[in-house]
This record gives sequence, structure tokens and C-alpha cells, in this order.
Amino acid sequence: MAVVVRYKFDTSVRRAGDGTVLIGGSPLKLLRLTSKGGELVDSIERGDEVPSNAGNNTLINRLLDGGVVHPRPDPLPTSEALAVTVVIPAFNTQAADLNRLVQQCQTQAANGLAAVLIVDDASQPPLGAIAGATMIRRETNGGPGAARSTGLALVTTPLVAFIDADVDLGSNWLQPLLDHFANDRVALVAPRVASMPGASLLEQYEMLHSPLDLGPNPARVRAGTRVSYVPSAALVCRVNALREVGGFDTAMRVGEDVDLVWRLDEAAYSVRFEPAVTVTHRPRSSLKAWAKQRFDYGTSAAPLARRHAGSLAPVRVSGWSAATWLAIATGFPIVGGLIAVTTTALLARKLRTIPDGTREAIRLAGLGHVFAGRSLASAVIRAWWPLAALAALVSKRARYAVLAAALVPASFDWVNKRPSIGPLRYVALRLLDDMAYGAGLTAGALRERSADALMPDFTSWPRTKK
Repeated sequence: MAVVVRYKFDTSVRRAGDGTVLIGGSPLKLLRLTSKGGELVDSIERGDEVPSNAGNNTLINRLLDGGVVHPRPDPLPTSEALAVTVVIPAFNTQAADLNRLVQQCQTQAANGLAAVLIVDDASQPPLGAIAGATMIRRETNGGPGAARSTGLALVTTPLVAFIDADVDLGSNWLQPLLDHFANDRVALVAPRVASMPGASLLEQYEMLHSPLDLGPNPARVRAGTRVSYVPSAALVCRVNALREVGGFDTAMRVGEDVDLVWRLDEAAYSVRFEPAVTVTHRPRSSLKAWAKQRFDYGTSAAPLARRHAGSLAPVRVSGWSAATWLAIATGFPIVGGLIAVTTTALLARKLRTIPDGTREAIRLAGLGHVFAGRSLASAVIRAWWPLAALAALVSKRARYAVLAAALVPASFDWVNKRPSIGPLRYVALRLLDDMAYGAGLTAGALRERSADALMPDFTSWPRTKK
């Protein structure tokens, strides 16, 4: 099978100094280029095909793994097309939704779609027959992960697509995802999952802040990075890879998609997010159901942290940045400023052999502290709010810090996005969103008797490599 030979840089990447340094990726990296590495980077910038040889492949794999570049796969020739089976988990789903979804799947027959399986996860009454699909009945409700596993066991094609029943696929959704599978390392590709447009308050909010919508930029998916997971609302997967890692964990009713993605990554497979394809997902219809969804998502954090130690920190910032903001929040801004200056000086010393190293150190340290402040504020209101609330009860200074963490980022976000929702309602929904998730996280941690999902990671800092 042909290997992908065109790439593009991540939007975070820039060349610094005299062009021999690349800065970007996720986590942030600083790469020093050799002369041959510089030639390769030049060809990527021009959009050229990258010649396949041992040296190029080694560097390309490092850039791909670091989230520095992303593949630009050419369409697979018809002779190399891989057959796909669609599996749709369903529970008490309306027949109209299933009919619509099956019809959208059938339009992709020319792109390799071979069959559609609907797994009825013990609906009451049982779901009726749907034209163009094979109905499989489970007698015991096991949740979406168990339903997908039931379907996966019956798949005989090289690829499987898992599609939730409340997803609208639109047209031409399959081919751009299949093109990634020309690379044998790729085990899973996910499209962008946007929220369906609507006029209600929740629909307007979800169009901006759906947890399923991971944005417009492609990514390598890995724990602790900008795109650390992809939702199972729509996935295309390599069947052999899924079976190798054991498929979905049927013991998990929430977070089973995150767990699968991380196990594939740990098994040295590549997982890609491809927003060139956008499907839409119906948001919850009531505030109660919406808040419960966020709570349920939060409960998955502790089981995931137990299965994947160190992968689910609620905040990842350098210890220097954490100390800077802790000093400011506790009423010692001068101390915080001194820590920030010391950090910049140490980074400048580390980058002294790089052209314009001091300027780069100021830029990296400054932006690092700003983003760290935002991340810490988010963690205070989202993951740590029960603890923050207790601190606010006994400390006036803590009350001011918590209030700032709650209002400042959300207000700036509203100013930047200018949504149709008014600022008060927007900020209120942001807070409810975060607090519902945080309550679920705390409940899950108590259930698992583990605080791992609440523990921060203070080791992050720009990494330098050759």
C-alpha cells in the first residue's frame, strides 16, 4: 500500500532564528535542525512530496509523533480501497433517526462501505427492522461500548466505522478518513463532531463549547496533548488493531472511547483527528439532561486515571508557572514577578546556543505563564471547585482568587467570540458546565478511592531536541 508523502505543519509551528529551529507541536517542543533536516522542512513548507528513505522517515515519524506535522494523504486508488462495515449502537432510538443514518451510510458504497450493522442494546420494546441494515439484538443493556463490541465481533472487513445514532453524517464523510489508512501505522481516524445548529440557549452554547467538538485543526491524538482524545460519536478504525488491543472496555459506560484511543497509542499505533470532515451531533434537549451528561463525563476521569497513570492530569504547566501564579493569588505579586523573571533567565541560558535565544526565551516564558494562568484558573473552577469552594469559605483572599478564576477567563472568552448569547447567560452556562463536570470527577474519585484524576502535572516545559 502506498505511503503518505505530503505533510503540513501544525498551526502552532514556526521557524525561529535563522530557520534552523522549529518551535511548536504538542506538548511544545523546540527542535534544532541539521542541514538535511532543514532541507526536509523546506520541502514540507513548499508542499512537495517527501522522498522516502531511512533518514527522512525517521525525522518525519518524530515530527508526526510530536504533533509538529500532519499528513496530507492523497486519495487512495480504487485498487487499494479498503472495505468498511458501519456499526451503529442503539438504545430506544427513533426509527426515523436510524433510517436517516442508514441512508447516509449507503451513499458511501462507492467508497468501500460494505455493510451496516445496528446493535439494539436491549431497547424496550425491541427496535424494528431498518431497510439496508442488519439488526443485532442484545438481551442485556451493556452501554455503548458493549454494543460496539458486539458489532465488532461480527465485522469481517478490514475497517469498521462506529457511528452514534444521533449523528448526522452529511455527504462525502468517509473517503477523506479512509485516505489516512494508506499508512499502516494508522489505527483510528476521527472527523470533527460539531453540535447541530439550533435556536435554543443550549444549542447556541453547544455550538461554541461542545465537548465533542475538538476544533478546526488536524492533530495527532495522544494523552496530555492539545487533542488528547476523540469521541466515539464517529470513528473509523482498523479492525486488526482494535482486536489486538482488546477493543472497547465493556466495563466502562463512559470514557470507553478515551480508553481505547490511549491503548492504541500505547501500542504504538497512530490515532488521527481529521477536521476536513465534519459531522454533526444532536445536543441534549434539556438543561437537566445536559448537566447530567457533563457529570457523567466527569465520572470517567478517575477510572481512566487508574487505567492510564499520569495521563489525565487536570492541568499541565511547569512548576515555575504554578509557583508564579500561586504567589500572585496569595497576595505576593512581586514574588510572582521575580519567579517569572528567574524562569526567563534560566530558559535564556538553556537557549543560548540558538540564534536570538534570549528573545525566544522571553517569548516562550511569557506565553507559557499566560497560558498556565488560564489553565490553572480552569482547573480551579472545573476539577478542583469543591476544594476551591471550601477554601473560599474560610479565606477572603481565596474568595477573590476563585471569583477571578470563575469570571475573568469566561468573560474574555465571550468578548473574543461575541456569541449570540448574552454575557451573563454565557458565563453562567460556562460555570455550570465546569461545575457539573467537576462534581462528576469528584464523585468518580470517591467511588474509585483515588485522587489520581485530581493531581496536577507540574513538569511541562518547552523541550529541546536535535
